[in-house]
Amino acid sequence: MKRIVLLSCVSTKLKYRAKTKDLYISPYFKFSLRYARKLSPDKIFILSAKHGLLNLDDEIEPYNLTLNKMLLKKRKEWANKVLNQLRKVVDFQKDEVIFLTGKRYRELLTPFIRNYKEPLKGLGFGKILKFLKENSK
Repeated sequence: MKRIVLLSCVSTKLKYRAKTKDLYISPYFKFSLRYARKLSPDKIFILSAKHGLLNLDDEIEPYNLTLNKMLLKKRKEWANKVLNQLRKVVDFQKDEVIFLTGKRYRELLTPFIRNYKEPLKGLGFGKILKFLKENSK
């Protein structure tokens, strides 16, 4: 069984092409990434509203797109794309998937994954930031 951690993209980005682990520069993302690494995962991916599933070392241009304002039809198309990308690296029946994401970035994915965790579920943004900050030290 592998442990996979999924982070969500954020709006605060560098103004130029960079590796995804460096492109997203908000405190939320930085704390999420540090916390994800403390979980000793086999792999960490970023869920991008534009690109789907990204590796930490993938280089991309900055963009301005979020699932939070996307219509359900478009979110379903995005989820299908991500599920197809995930199937190549995750066993949906055996592997553990940890979502460090907002609701929109996980709600259409979790029904297909047997063993998942949502440690941020039900927390408001302030409590999420506090949790990530305290647990990423």
